[in-house]
Amino acid sequence: MTLSTDIAQSILDGFDKHYSLFRETSRVAQQRFEAGDWPGVRESQRARIGMYDQRVAEAVEAVTSRFPGAGREEALWRRIKVEYIALLYEVEHKQPECAETFFNSVARRLLDRRYYNNNFIFGRPVMSTEHLDGTEPTYRCYYPEGTDLTDAFRSVLEGFRLKNGFQDLERDLGFVRRAIEEHFPEGYSRHRNFQIQVLRSLFFRNKAAYVIGRVINGASTIPVLVPLLQDATGKLYVDTILLDAKDVGRVFTLGRAYFMVDMEVPSAYVEFLASIAPTKPKAELYTLVGLQKQGKTLFFRDLQQHLRHSSDTFVLAPGTKGMVMVVFTLASYPYVFKVIRDWFEAPKDADRKIVEEKYDFVKQHDRVGRMADTLEFADVAFPSDRLDPELLAELQKLAPSQLDIVPGSDQVVIRHLYIERRLTPLNLYLENADEAHVRDAITEYGNAVRELAGANIFPGDLLLKNFGVTRYGRVVFYDYDELCELTECRFRRIPTPRDDEDEMRSDPWFLVDKNDIFPEQFPTFLIPPGKPREVFMAVHGELADAAYWIAQQERVRAGIQDDLFPYDHAIRFSKRYA
Repeated sequence: MTLSTDIAQSILDGFDKHYSLFRETSRVAQQRFEAGDWPGVRESQRARIGMYDQRVAEAVEAVTSRFPGAGREEALWRRIKVEYIALLYEVEHKQPECAETFFNSVARRLLDRRYYNNNFIFGRPVMSTEHLDGTEPTYRCYYPEGTDLTDAFRSVLEGFRLKNGFQDLERDLGFVRRAIEEHFPEGYSRHRNFQIQVLRSLFFRNKAAYVIGRVINGASTIPVLVPLLQDATGKLYVDTILLDAKDVGRVFTLGRAYFMVDMEVPSAYVEFLASIAPTKPKAELYTLVGLQKQGKTLFFRDLQQHLRHSSDTFVLAPGTKGMVMVVFTLASYPYVFKVIRDWFEAPKDADRKIVEEKYDFVKQHDRVGRMADTLEFADVAFPSDRLDPELLAELQKLAPSQLDIVPGSDQVVIRHLYIERRLTPLNLYLENADEAHVRDAITEYGNAVRELAGANIFPGDLLLKNFGVTRYGRVVFYDYDELCELTECRFRRIPTPRDDEDEMRSDPWFLVDKNDIFPEQFPTFLIPPGKPREVFMAVHGELADAAYWIAQQERVRAGIQDDLFPYDHAIRFSKRYA
């Protein structure tokens, strides 16, 4: 073997080790679900986040120790890439797109940044994943003979062979049949190709296992999601059936923990998911199934493609300017780009390291559908002529350490940034909302705060400008620099003034520690007067009482994990058919 072949094989061995461990973690997820080991579920989700970087570091160490100086030989890396491609074809690799991304990650650690977009790495995929399949088919097909799908769904549910057994499978199948009839009140025409297709592996997240499928009927594709839960004795029950695209979109959100799912051929799973969630970019779908590095790769390629086919300018994001981040956006692209400032305005008491730790905390924590997921990038080059002068001046003023402007170059490199889905800031949303939408938004705001508390998260800064509204009207938190665990806070009532002099003071007359929180101040300082504040107090008045927060802390410390569902409670069978 040649030197280039040896290095290529070493990198591929590193990836194969990574994906083997990734699959094992996903297989163990079923055992944890069957055992009701919810703390183990949360811990495995956190541990999986760092697995990729650990394997990359090991692969880099293997190459540098076995082949000293390899990272400095330009011509060698052309040959390494060619040999790597040959190895992927030779073994008919089942995860070639992910293996290519792993190669890029290793190469970028070994090569200088100026080589990022050249022939030494995979700027675009080389090996096709179309029609790639594993040793077993990715999904199973069921062919009901009539319009009654009860037997087909019985076969689907029993086919996963979960050890727990069902609480009352016939009852649940009756609920499924009834829900389908209600979804199609006038019935439906059954075409000759009618079939139910179900992914071979269950999708595990938190306390639920999801059956993911689709119905093919003529030219139509109908999504089918069936969440399975456990009762107090560990017996299974069908919580609901999701047939609506909006409900499916809420399940497939990056605002929650990534799914655990065993996939021999991830591209086949992503293709299947894309057919039932067509508005979701494949970058997001890869991320949803735990392959966030592949998601980042696809996102970056999509961004580069968009820049080549657009001409608008990056500008400062609308809304109140942040005291920690410079935030900018591109009107034609649905994301915001966030750069940590070199210095923070008072009263912010933090530094870059603390902010980065907060974002890492969010990445590893269950976001319960109420915190925006972020993509973290280093050394991203932007065309200098696409940066608005006001934006560039703001970056040069507030974050000069994060800019690399090479004289004579047509690019500006930002050394570190976060990228998030663009949302409408809640304060701006309320300014233009009618009374009904104000009520819905304020209700959602309080729900978001409550659900975060149940996950042991206190946003810190509860100002409306730090929350955004999704296209489905869901309110999501996205400013993390003051975020902390709920159990770190001390919730207090404001002491009664001792005399008139105390009451007239501009500053508190009593001692206030850094972690002290006074909820009774929330309505005055957070919610605009008038209808918004009236709604908040009517729907979420207890959030202004320290007793509520202390009770939540006690629940968290007792290990009580709230059941938070990514779909409306009203469609749960226990509510719908009670």
